[in-house]
Amino acid sequence: MGTRNEPEHPVSFAPPRGFSTVLKSDLKETFFPDDPFHQFKNEKPSRCAKKAIQYFVPIFEWLPKYNLRLLRYDLLAGITITSLAIPQGISYAKLAFLPPIIGLYSSFVPPLIYAVFGNSKHIAVGTVAACSLLLQSTLSDVVSPKDDPALYIQLIFTTTFITGIFQTALGFLRLGILVDFLSHSTITGFMGGTAIIICLQQLKGFFGMHHFTTKTDVISVMHAIFENRKEWRWQSAVVGVTFLCFLQTTRYVKKKNPKLFWVSAIAPMVTVVVGCLFAYFAHAEYHGIQIVGHLKKGINPLSINLLNFNSKYLPTLIKAGITTGLIAMAEGIAIGRSFAIMNNEQVDGNKEMIAFGFMNIVGSFTSCYLTTGPFSKTAVNFNAGCKTAMSNVVMAIGMGLTLLFLAPLFSYTPLVALSAIIMSAMLGLINYEEAYHLFKVDKFDFIICMTAFFGVAFISMDVGIILSVGLSLIRALVYMARPATCKLGKVASSSVYRDIEQYPDSTNIEGILLLQLGSPIYFANSTYIRERILRWIREEQAVSNSEGSNLENVLLDLTGVTSIDMTGIETLTEIRKTLQAYDIKMAIINPRIRVMEKMIASKFVDTIGKEYFFLSIDEAIEASRFLLRESKLQIRCNS
Repeated sequence: MGTRNEPEHPVSFAPPRGFSTVLKSDLKETFFPDDPFHQFKNEKPSRCAKKAIQYFVPIFEWLPKYNLRLLRYDLLAGITITSLAIPQGISYAKLAFLPPIIGLYSSFVPPLIYAVFGNSKHIAVGTVAACSLLLQSTLSDVVSPKDDPALYIQLIFTTTFITGIFQTALGFLRLGILVDFLSHSTITGFMGGTAIIICLQQLKGFFGMHHFTTKTDVISVMHAIFENRKEWRWQSAVVGVTFLCFLQTTRYVKKKNPKLFWVSAIAPMVTVVVGCLFAYFAHAEYHGIQIVGHLKKGINPLSINLLNFNSKYLPTLIKAGITTGLIAMAEGIAIGRSFAIMNNEQVDGNKEMIAFGFMNIVGSFTSCYLTTGPFSKTAVNFNAGCKTAMSNVVMAIGMGLTLLFLAPLFSYTPLVALSAIIMSAMLGLINYEEAYHLFKVDKFDFIICMTAFFGVAFISMDVGIILSVGLSLIRALVYMARPATCKLGKVASSSVYRDIEQYPDSTNIEGILLLQLGSPIYFANSTYIRERILRWIREEQAVSNSEGSNLENVLLDLTGVTSIDMTGIETLTEIRKTLQAYDIKMAIINPRIRVMEKMIASKFVDTIGKEYFFLSIDEAIEASRFLLRESKLQIRCNS
């Protein structure tokens, strides 16, 4: 740009890095953004081997430091969550149309596996309502749990195995990014919609009905309830309402006084015990109140021989495994991170996926169905003061003792008591405040949330979540195709330049149009970027002409542009040619390393000249003003 002084900080035009270097950097940022291998640098081989074992098997990291002081806290937390695991295990197994004993099995083996491989100190492993219902609704399309219960159980175990393989693969391949596509809005709507249909399904147990639908949508469930109204039993309804009122009262007590969390934590167990005593002494089964029935003693039998990979069912099993696997991972990882943040700790999502995967694989071999880190149980574990994953071991021991000695005692558990426990838990998942918050903050997020909610409630669980994720992806594509661009002005009494729309008092620079691009420039948005820049130029020319001045320089601040492809470079070349036709010069400010490498390799730098690249806005404006002064001086000389 003429004979102006050289800038204080020249732009780097270093030769582009080699392909292998760029590829290594890209792979690292994609799959290892947390740089898990930094701890192995400059370490002896023996030390590296020890750290590698501790990294992949976290129990070897915390167990050597374990002491009696920590055990005291974990023992109390483990006993507390055991009291919650027994009624939840029976209840959620019922929700999945499984024998209640399988729900108890699922709180014995998986917690032991998680204690070895899990990364979170607070997660308490168990079954969850949403995945239980999703398994039931998906697998019921290919086999009836009533007509062929043996085959249904085989498919449940096989789906759990597929889920475990899927989760483990994602963890080892560092593909936790897939879980990020389940946005907060989607999860909020999905959990709310699931809670509604689960609550409605519990009306079967509330009214003591024998016939019901296997469909999950609201219309089918309501139709089944009123179609079979002759089966309603008022005795069952009275008992159910009584238990539900008790459970909701304990939740209210916990909300008013968080220190009394244990009141709400033991309430489901109290409900089961009181229900068993009531059913036993009142002979409830003869008065229209159904009970669980026989529960055999003994720990988990092996089920690896029950896995069924028949090609007739395999597509449905894969669909159910992947869908429930993603939902279980999203819930478990989000919950683990939420409680870790409270203690200023971090949870490795990829390690969690591996832990979830291993416990579901082993679980499928030992008569368990899908498990993850449920919110209710994890919250109780956290509030009970757990310090390590040993609380899961304590829970597993408690469940083992229950299976060996106490299981038959729960055979008198009224189904209506389990329905009340499920309904009470589900009512807490309908987050009205969060939905209203989404409405106030971001209307599109609210639409995504409501899409998941109504899709789950009125169509099906998988369709609801697909529609919501689809909307989220469309929104992301719109953001990419229509990136943010803005005109910058100088903020009064400062040396900074900001968006004039955000800071209306910012002043324009005479003869200079300063634009900032805030996203990668590539084929999907290059046309929009070109049209938007040309529109800015037209508007600026109109203003300049009305003020009796000319637009002579366009400065593009590329600080926020992280990458560019050949279409993007061609777009910048076309913009420059258009500006040349109007005798307007274009300059580039602070291109990032990847952008600069592409510009050098494509000869774009040579095309426009290195003198039109600047490290900062101030240097670019100074050079542009120098050109303006030179231009005005030349005009005066010619005149």
